[in-house]
Amino acid sequence: MTDPSTTFIEINGRATEADPLLFEMLSGAGHFTAMQVRGGRVRGLEFHLNRLDAASRELFGVELDGELVRGRIRHALQGGSQDAAVRVYVYDPEAGDGPVTVVTVRPPVPEPGAARRLRSVAYQRPAAHLKHLGGFGQRYHLRRVQQEGFDEALLVAPDGAVAEGAVTNIGFVEGGTVVWPDAPALQGTTMLVLRQELDRTGIPWTQRPVHTDDLPSFDGAFVANSQGIAAVSAIDDTPYPADAELVRTVRSLYRDAPWDEI
Repeated sequence: MTDPSTTFIEINGRATEADPLLFEMLSGAGHFTAMQVRGGRVRGLEFHLNRLDAASRELFGVELDGELVRGRIRHALQGGSQDAAVRVYVYDPEAGDGPVTVVTVRPPVPEPGAARRLRSVAYQRPAAHLKHLGGFGQRYHLRRVQQEGFDEALLVAPDGAVAEGAVTNIGFVEGGTVVWPDAPALQGTTMLVLRQELDRTGIPWTQRPVHTDDLPSFDGAFVANSQGIAAVSAIDDTPYPADAELVRTVRSLYRDAPWDEI
C-alpha cells in the first residue's frame, strides 16, 4: 500500500520514490554555472562563484557563500576523476535554509577544434544577464539551426542588434581590436577570463552595438563558452577566415590562462 506521505514519480512508466526537492528542480526556477575542471582546477573560479552569489541575491534575496560552493564541488569530485564537466545548479525551495545546490559531474568535454558556422535568429533571452534555467527558447533555436547544418544560433533583436549565441558569447575582430556586442547578454565566464587576459597583454577590446548590417565589415569572429573558444567561419552568408591572426591569439590566450584550485 502506498504511503500517502511519500512522494512518488514515474519515469517512462517506472515508479520511483522521489526527493521532494525534485519538484523544485523540475519547476525551472533556478540558476546555474557550468565549468570544465582539469586536475581539480578551473579557469575563472572567482567569476563562477560571483555569478552564483549575484544570481542568488537577485532571485532569492539571499547570498550564496563561495566557500560552501567550492566544498560541494570538491565533495562531488571525490572518488572520481579530477577531470570533469561540472555544473552547479541553485534552487530556493519553499522548505529549507538558504539556496539548495545541486552539483553534477560528467566526463570532461574537449575544447572545440573546428570553426563554427552560425545562423542568425530573431530571439533574445529573457533576463539575459542571468544564467537561469528558462532555456527553452534558445535550445529550440539551437536545435533548428543545427538541423539546417549550422553549429550555433546567433540571437538577434528585432532591430538587428546582435546579442549572443544560444550557448555562447560572440566576439568580433576589427583590425587588432576585439569587439563585443553591447546588447542584453550573459557575461560568460570564458569571456570574462579572456577580457582579463586581453588586458594583461595589452590587446585592445571594446564593447559597442553591433547589427547584422555590420557583419561584413569585420575581419573575423569567434564564440566562447565553458568548453573554450572556437573560430567562426560564417554567419549566415557572411564568411570569415577561420585562421585570422587575432582569433588565433585569442584562442592561445585562453588556453594559457591560469587555472584556480577548487
